[in-house]
Amino acid sequence: MKFAFISAEKAKQPTSKLCRALGVSRSGYYAWSRRPPSARAVSDAKLVPLIRISHAQSRGTYGSPRVLRDLHALAHRVSCKRVARLMRQEGLAARRRRRYKATTNSRHSLPIAPNVVARTFYATAPNELWVTDLTYIWTWEGWLFVAAILDVFSRRVVGWSVADHLRTELPMEALGMALGIRQPEAGLVHHSDQGCQYASELYRSELDSQRIVCSMSRVGDCWDNAVAESFFARSTTTSARSTTRTGDTQPLAT
Repeated sequence: MKFAFISAEKAKQPTSKLCRALGVSRSGYYAWSRRPPSARAVSDAKLVPLIRISHAQSRGTYGSPRVLRDLHALAHRVSCKRVARLMRQEGLAARRRRRYKATTNSRHSLPIAPNVVARTFYATAPNELWVTDLTYIWTWEGWLFVAAILDVFSRRVVGWSVADHLRTELPMEALGMALGIRQPEAGLVHHSDQGCQYASELYRSELDSQRIVCSMSRVGDCWDNAVAESFFARSTTTSARSTTRTGDTQPLAT
């Protein structure tokens, strides 16, 4: 490994300096460099392109077991450990399936508002139509949940909150921020899914007190809340893999 490192770096640093830094002799390095590659190294060099092809054709989803299966299909008798070593060497790894956490519980007996929006996500001025939704982000310390409210006119995030729970307080904090920032007039339409947080008495009472019209999508129909759904689609894939799917979404409102 030391000699290989010297060979890779000798164009940037003098060979003698590299040998001293790594505690090896120049004569040993030169003897190594003149030595023909081993049969195993030659075999590895032939396997690497095939491994790369198998991994690429799977769109990065294959790990060493399935790459090994492809190599066996080509009559290459190799072990899984060897394939795993070469994949590590080449920086290849299986793309892991995104963790899933349910955020919407629509199986409840709470009142459901009519679908006033009916997929017409259009506004002629700010504070005519807000859409909202919940999502989740996996962290090293567990799940974090995010609530966000968007103004359809500008696609701005007008309210948001983050917590480690899915209680009604989570969207309530986002709603409180939005109301404080925008102070909308009566008649604003607030559109969400049928989640128990949005159907709760606490949340509906706050909307009623602000003379906001409540609208809810149908169960299991993501298109009924497409603007909010699309906002979160990229937010959970680009940062932790966290920003937005809609290209015209703008920064937080001020």
